[in-house]
Amino acid sequence: MAKRDVDGLLESASRRLARTTSRRGFLGRVGTLLFGASAIPLLPVSRASAQATAPREPAAPESGDPESCDYWRYCSVDGFLSACCGGTATTCPPGTEMSRVTWIGTCRNPVDGRDYLISYNDCCGSSFCGRCFCNRNEGDRPVYITGKANDINWCMGTTTTAYSSTVALVLGVATES
Repeated sequence: MAKRDVDGLLESASRRLARTTSRRGFLGRVGTLLFGASAIPLLPVSRASAQATAPREPAAPESGDPESCDYWRYCSVDGFLSACCGGTATTCPPGTEMSRVTWIGTCRNPVDGRDYLISYNDCCGSSFCGRCFCNRNEGDRPVYITGKANDINWCMGTTTTAYSSTVALVLGVATES
């Protein structure tokens, strides 16, 4: 193909495009494309894979009975212990789901003498367990300091607000600032 043929082909194509479109129409389509592309991150995304891999709990030396209110992790708990209701100290009983909103406490582990930050998550989805009620309240704060108040039903953001029991997850070693 000769250079003149390519030049002629491009010239005729660009003249045809100029006859059938306007600058305003072109700018409108470009604007629509840019606006639509900027909205893509706002579309809902399935987070099933993120939920399947639960965060791992830091290793803390264990001692005591998770079905006893005297267990070291339960220093700020107020509710029924999940370990007595078909779950464990860190997992909810079958048929319930763990709340995403929690209250926190700092408990001393008698094995190593260190303080650990504990997340207390309510297990939601069935009626309350009714076994192994524990109300220690160490470090509990008034309800207006919600992150450290344990007298709230924390089953917000779950499919149902029915409270069943509570788990105690170790978040890490507490450090002083």
